[in-house]
Amino acid sequence: QSQLMESGGASVQAGGSLRLSCAASGFGHGYCMAWFRQPLGAEREGVARIYRSTSGDQTYYAYSVKGRFTISQDNVNNTLYLKMNSLQPEDTAMYYCAATYGGACYLDPPKEHKYTYWGQGTQVTVSS
Repeated sequence: QSQLMESGGASVQAGGSLRLSCAASGFGHGYCMAWFRQPLGAEREGVARIYRSTSGDQTYYAYSVKGRFTISQDNVNNTLYLKMNSLQPEDTAMYYCAATYGGACYLDPPKEHKYTYWGQGTQVTVSS
């Protein structure tokens, strides 16, 4: 059974940093992972995606987070990370990690309906 579990969400002041973690279990080879976020009352958006290719990890970032957020994965411990720097109030949202297999991994931005496995979410709140 494939499972994802996020942690690391917190309340911080603008300009601060957080690192989210997502522990993955029960996955085989060839899956990719992404971080989505959903502000209260808004749609869920894909903010970062990572998959491993023969030439190394391939990443995608939404324009709104590029240069501030870094997605990475520890394949030994099966953990996905999202390091978030220079946080702003507009980054306030529930953050979800998600995983999928196959061609959906190459779609940018990540498409919510193409990701099969989801964590329960972790709340990030940034105050001004």
